[in-house]
Amino acid sequence: MPDALTPEQRSKLMARVRTRDTAPEIALRRALYAAGLRGWRLHRRLPGRPDLAFGRARVCVFVDGAFWHGHPDVYHGQSGEFWDRKIARNRDRDARVDAELADRGWSVLRIWDFEVEQDPTECVRRVQEALGHAVAVRSGG
Repeated sequence: MPDALTPEQRSKLMARVRTRDTAPEIALRRALYAAGLRGWRLHRRLPGRPDLAFGRARVCVFVDGAFWHGHPDVYHGQSGEFWDRKIARNRDRDARVDAELADRGWSVLRIWDFEVEQDPTECVRRVQEALGHAVAVRSGG
């Protein structure tokens, strides 16, 4: 199915899509702050520009949009050829970024946007677990 919009219309529409400081990302940051977790940097210059990077623990956190990153329960590959290719490229890029960060000694945690919206406390627990695991591994424990 061809794109229903002209290239100019598509460009204008895509330019309005937020890539940082999205509502789920802000909600996670607020929940982490309320839980006493500090020390992250936003959009650090690392592969993939993680939403949050905990430098001392070397943990990167990405808050991924379910549609844009192809969550299997949300994106069913029925949106047309353009979107199927776009989402496939996003998934491939995510896998490459994860591998590159791991090669550099970083742990990667990916959280879906709807998970933050549904249960921010559980997302905070997952970040705490990743941070605790990273610290334990680095200290030999």
